Amino acid sequence: MSRTHRPEEYVLSRRSFLSTTGLGFAGGLGGLSLLKSFALAGAIPREQKRVLVIFLNGGASQLETWDPKPGRPTGGPFLSIPTSVPGYRISELMPKMALRIHKHTAVIRSLDTKNGDHVSVMEGGKPASGVLRYPGLGAMVAHELANPDSQLPYHVMFSDYIGQSYYETAGFLGSRWDPINIKPGTVAAVPPFTIPHSALKLAPDGLTLPHELRDAEHFERGELRELLSRQFAKGREHDSTVSSFNSSYSRVRGLMGNAHLFDIEREPQKVRDRYGPTSFGKQALIARRLIEAGVPYVRVNRGWWDTHGQNFEAHHEMVPELDHVLSVLLDELEERDLLRNTLVVTFSEMGRTPHINGNQGRDHFPRTSATLSGCGIKPGVIHGATDENGNDIVEGRVSMQQFFATIFKAVGINHQKENISAADGRPVPLTDYGTEPVKEVLA
Repeated sequence: MSRTHRPEEYVLSRRSFLSTTGLGFAGGLGGLSLLKSFALAGAIPREQKRVLVIFLNGGASQLETWDPKPGRPTGGPFLSIPTSVPGYRISELMPKMALRIHKHTAVIRSLDTKNGDHVSVMEGGKPASGVLRYPGLGAMVAHELANPDSQLPYHVMFSDYIGQSYYETAGFLGSRWDPINIKPGTVAAVPPFTIPHSALKLAPDGLTLPHELRDAEHFERGELRELLSRQFAKGREHDSTVSSFNSSYSRVRGLMGNAHLFDIEREPQKVRDRYGPTSFGKQALIARRLIEAGVPYVRVNRGWWDTHGQNFEAHHEMVPELDHVLSVLLDELEERDLLRNTLVVTFSEMGRTPHINGNQGRDHFPRTSATLSGCGIKPGVIHGATDENGNDIVEGRVSMQQFFATIFKAVGINHQKENISAADGRPVPLTDYGTEPVKEVLA
């Protein structure tokens, strides 16, 4: 069971250290091994920076969340409520976050995705096709923050919806940095309905051995694969694809050894109750477990927000769930002393139109809101503004490249760092040359 460790638990007394090493250093490296295990298991992971993204795929409405326009023709039926930041109001559907904005959250009301359709924005607006395959946000963060020798996953993504979830790839960085995708299963539709339903999954497939395969046999198969791989790699030493797949395969047993991180039953019932019974709540709890263990990047997709019809009914159900789960997640990270080194991000591929269509819905809209909480963020900052009806950004426009640069900067990554593309050898910066982060929201 995960729990918060006290700093003194990482400090060995002089007596225990000497006794462990056998009256000083006579016992060789035993004491150093113990000291190393204490450091690596506790202190170092807690100081490592991490990113947890809650992605509202389908296009959540900014007007029913962070940028309401009550009383306007575009406002819809919901009121706004005051928050803990003087002068800033959010949707009445988010009373829990309203009380917490000042503590650890900055809101960007002026994110311009330049996107009006269901396509991935995880490449920061880069083209999805062409010779150069750009990596997604998760792969870039993991590549910069992960300990390459760690047996923990580098990059994990949960989905609770069987539709579009915008699965990321690592692009030219190589498959080693691809996410572990935990996709929902499907449940057959019940007549007269014809659309299948999602079946919740909290862990990836293949974390445990089949009943008919013994551990020793699995180990021997791994050795055989490595032998054949070494023979295949001769003369292909500079092939990044080969080396990337070899690295991925070599981590399999390490990932299996961390299968317990995906086991929600290891959490006390009161913690599980705190997150709630929904798929989103359960996946957020597993995400916290992964973050606490030291996984550098976790993404939880909460879908589906594509409300061309019945927008207000859908948001009346989904926004309070977002409010609850996000509030609990931030509280738990803070209580466990993890929030100072963990950046929690919420955003979507697009927003919803201020115009309300004939089906009481909102259509696709390229301007939206996002939040940043925790590591490297100045709490209580409300950046940017839209006009009185929410039709356009009138202050502090933020591009996707600027948004990504801000994420990188908050966790100590040089957003202009160049990686070399294996496809053509060109240097590729994490964000476009000349891009600057949104300094107003950074601590």
